[in-house]
Amino acid sequence: MTLQVNGRAGQRGGGENAFLTVSSRRPPLGVWKREMMNTALLVIDLQQEFARRTELAAAEGPGRSNPGAEAVVAGALALYRAQGWTVVHVHHDDPNPASRFRRDRPGFAPMDCALPLAGEAVFVKRTSGAFGATGLAQWLEARGIKRLAVVGASVNHCVSSTLRAGYDAGFTMAVLRDGVFGFDLPRIDTEGMIAADVVLEVVLASLGRELVQVISAATLEAWTTQGAATE
Repeated sequence: MTLQVNGRAGQRGGGENAFLTVSSRRPPLGVWKREMMNTALLVIDLQQEFARRTELAAAEGPGRSNPGAEAVVAGALALYRAQGWTVVHVHHDDPNPASRFRRDRPGFAPMDCALPLAGEAVFVKRTSGAFGATGLAQWLEARGIKRLAVVGASVNHCVSSTLRAGYDAGFTMAVLRDGVFGFDLPRIDTEGMIAADVVLEVVLASLGRELVQVISAATLEAWTTQGAATE
């Protein structure tokens, strides 16, 4: 299901804590147009329930990885918006009646760092990955978008599912290692937790071997423009 966000005032991102500096120099017009067509920033499930869990993690645990991810996301959005590149948001509406991610609960709303702006596409999913029964792949293909830079949460659930499904669907997928996060996980057969930083490292190592390009805030602009110039 595709929704257009109308009249929502979003934050432009950035600020003194942003990890990205927006370049004032644009590439030649022909290259710039191609960039808009074939590359998009995909923002996965940055919703208030994750903000709530982050506050709990800071107060009492479990732990969370990448505490600066929100600033990275804000900077990535500022970069793409300043250059006129495509931004796509995905929000999770959980089918579980008890879930805090349900559309009718406060946890469904977007986090402050990732408020959609008017005209930016928002897809609502009810599955783990963003490509499941949302029409996202068809929407991207209709616009000639072949490459996706992904930020969001959680890295071991919906981010990982989306990256794998995107790869299987024929898209060139990249993930910002500093623009995703997750939380400690309980072990299956023993007591204790697997640290969120370990979970992050394992997920990125697994994806980055064959399926996904692992980039960072510092290399996002170069990845975007280089891809547009070569495809």
